[in-house]
Amino acid sequence: MQELEPSVLKKINEWLQGSYDTETKQHIQKLLDEKSFTELTDSFYRDLEFGTGGLRGIMGPGSNRINKYTIGAATQGLSNYLKKTYPFEQIKVAIAHDSRNNSDYFARITAEVFSANGIYVYFFKELRPTPELSFAIRELGCKSGVMLTASHNPKEYNGYKAYGADGGQFVYPHDEKVMEEVAAIGSIDEVRFTPEEQNIELIGEEIDELYLDKITRLSVSPDAIKRQNDLKIVYSPIHGTGITLVPAALKRFGFTNVTLVEEQIKPDGNFPTVVYPNPEEKEALTLALKKGKDIDADLILATDPDADRVGIAVKNSEGEFILFNGNQTGSLLINYLLTAWEEKGKLTGNEYIVKTIVTSYIIDEIAKAKHVECYNTLTGFKYIGELMTKFQGKKTFIVGGEESYGYLIGDLVRDKDAIVSVAFISEMAAFYKDKGSSLFDALLEMYQKYGFYKEKLVSVTKKGKSGAEEIKAMMERFRNNPPVTLGGSKVIALKDYEQRIETDITAGTKKPLDLPVSDVLQFVTEDGSIISARPSGTEPKIKFYCSVKGTLPGKDNYKEVSEKLEEKVTAIMSDLGV
Repeated sequence: MQELEPSVLKKINEWLQGSYDTETKQHIQKLLDEKSFTELTDSFYRDLEFGTGGLRGIMGPGSNRINKYTIGAATQGLSNYLKKTYPFEQIKVAIAHDSRNNSDYFARITAEVFSANGIYVYFFKELRPTPELSFAIRELGCKSGVMLTASHNPKEYNGYKAYGADGGQFVYPHDEKVMEEVAAIGSIDEVRFTPEEQNIELIGEEIDELYLDKITRLSVSPDAIKRQNDLKIVYSPIHGTGITLVPAALKRFGFTNVTLVEEQIKPDGNFPTVVYPNPEEKEALTLALKKGKDIDADLILATDPDADRVGIAVKNSEGEFILFNGNQTGSLLINYLLTAWEEKGKLTGNEYIVKTIVTSYIIDEIAKAKHVECYNTLTGFKYIGELMTKFQGKKTFIVGGEESYGYLIGDLVRDKDAIVSVAFISEMAAFYKDKGSSLFDALLEMYQKYGFYKEKLVSVTKKGKSGAEEIKAMMERFRNNPPVTLGGSKVIALKDYEQRIETDITAGTKKPLDLPVSDVLQFVTEDGSIISARPSGTEPKIKFYCSVKGTLPGKDNYKEVSEKLEEKVTAIMSDLGV
């Protein structure tokens, strides 16, 4: 026992002696007997906390793991918060889950705890996408909602996304109030696990119909789709929830030639055909790419397990399939929507779009050219949702996006939505094909017009308690000793979002940053490169977002300019010691 810190051992003993089930206690005791101190420390050294995406962690026994008890405590804390916030109302919530192992079980636990607290639960009887949960919260007049998912994490993970009455994830100060209520639960005995079944109502197809009907009405180029309805589309849900709505959405929009990746259409929490169910990774699209080549597809699409992110592949000038990154897809989608709105005479000067501070700044240039206001938020789609709620009824939201493959068109939802995104990416492909162009051609034309922006995300994983300490030390080093030059260009500005101060290094002046506190650093160089360092709120990682830019004189120069910009990114990462 000497190798376990006293605080860890204290928490272990609380679980061994508390009102936990026998199987859980036996598992913990086995780890003790085997002297698995590293695993025990990682399982008990802290309580799971709400990050940018709520609770997320590895499944298993322990206070730092996803299990019946951490899910139950989170739900009890959320119940206590809701009852204090809405003391004289019948509180309603909605709950959905994805295809992950135990997601249905954790969803049921969540519903039972809510019901035991006198809260009325709309419970999706089968797996459904995250955006549909956000939609249901708003549609059914709920005060909150919970999605059981770990998004695109490996199969060992699960998670708990908590939503507010606007259908968006909780933001300050509400997220902190929920955390305070969870932390105030001193014993598992305070969690009401015994359900009141009369407080649980099953929902499903009726919400599907409402959602599909409303997103179809958002279509901007239905005529182009009619002319290009046989666009060859390949789609994979990567064993996730996308299968419940994506094919139906594409059909509603008017697409008649959709090929599904058969090996990946069955929901399966083991994700047997991929290493990670992440559409950001080329490996996850291997089967979709093969199918696309076989049928000579126009467009390949894949969504993650909870269908809030989408990855795409298109053919380049040589007819080879290439993957677009999240910045390319997002900027192209925004450029298309603003162009289509402009062509239809729908831009009145009251429209706006939203992106995050680590998402491509070509989007700001596009919005400026179209006279549409562009807002930048902190990383995390909840901040985009928060801004949408703030402007509801005052301004018209067109589209929002972030570099991590999440986009939203229209204001029906307050989270990233791969269902509506797949439909609109397909519409965009039809729009450009109708003009005799491809998505790759459209990308190059955008770069010629607004500048060739190239972005790269580098993630460094540091697991467990020691990893968390390493990440903290890295951020302190960058904060206290910022680099003088990056990629051969002088660093002229430092934006510290934790201290909410922007420092003009050349002038030696400081000014406040008008965004909430967040542990993010941004370095701006003389030649326009922007490099951001940010510890992940949901994974044991520190992320570096590198953005460089150049000019693209002609389409034939694409490879040459791309390679030069790639070399610059490599030099910048080297200067940062990454």
